[in-house]
Amino acid sequence: MARSSTESSRRGRARTLPPRGCAGATLVVRSVASQEIFVPETDRELLEAVRGGDRRALEQLLARHQGEIYRFGARMCRDDEDAKDVLQETMIAAARTMPEFRGASALSTWLYAIARSFCLKKRRTSKFAPERIDSLEAHASQASEIADDRRTPEEDAVGRQLQSAVQAAIAELDPMYREVIALRDIEGLSAAEVAEVTGISVEAVKSRLHRARTAVRERIAPLLEPPGDNVAKPGCQDVAQAFSRRLEGDIDGGACAALEEHLSRCAPCRGECQTLRTTLALCKRAGAAPVPADVERQVREALHRFVENQG
Repeated sequence: MARSSTESSRRGRARTLPPRGCAGATLVVRSVASQEIFVPETDRELLEAVRGGDRRALEQLLARHQGEIYRFGARMCRDDEDAKDVLQETMIAAARTMPEFRGASALSTWLYAIARSFCLKKRRTSKFAPERIDSLEAHASQASEIADDRRTPEEDAVGRQLQSAVQAAIAELDPMYREVIALRDIEGLSAAEVAEVTGISVEAVKSRLHRARTAVRERIAPLLEPPGDNVAKPGCQDVAQAFSRRLEGDIDGGACAALEEHLSRCAPCRGECQTLRTTLALCKRAGAAPVPADVERQVREALHRFVENQG
């Protein structure tokens, strides 16, 4: 619906950008004091209501982002109870400090940064505790376990096996690699947004990302590659990392053409790139995993109590 000229003037200059993440979501760019502010259209009205003192809008706004925060906490903590704690602590901390949020970055990026601080705290206080990853794999594969009428039961079983293998491979990564692949390939943040969350440079994010992708691909490759000669020949470059850089737009036209030419005549390297594509597709599917119902209820109740007490 078109805005009136009065409303446009009051809210500042706005234009629609291509969506990031779920379909239908748009981004709005507003100019305030010569600084461009990027805010998801679906969050903007709630943010304005929150700034007007609407406590219900605050709960709705935070609930909108609970899935991504829970998934991130689950991957970083590798424990469902810790993930629930991270989600609840992030929601309450965000509710407490929401007046400080001015929209200089996406709300989700701000929330990820808060959640990351709690994940680091959990890691420091429970570094000697046994690591549990079974529950993470179960929650993260829920979405992929929904039956697909276009696939046979055998194909569904293989899909679940691959999804579980990807989750296990990600869980085994060093935390600095795990967080970048979780944010970039599972939750869909841009490299710049991941850099903002983690406090490192975009170049460092991409370097870690390529290593993480390659490590996960190598872990699940035996499940994807057909039997036969699938070993790269002497002189072949590290094609998986090169292909990952290409996906990030980090190689020039000449290098891209050389890579394509090599893949056209080298079946093993072509297979590596295909397994990397499959790996990234499985990562993307993991981003649809919902928050368990009991966790959602407990966190919602805790957030509601906090918001009511603040009033």
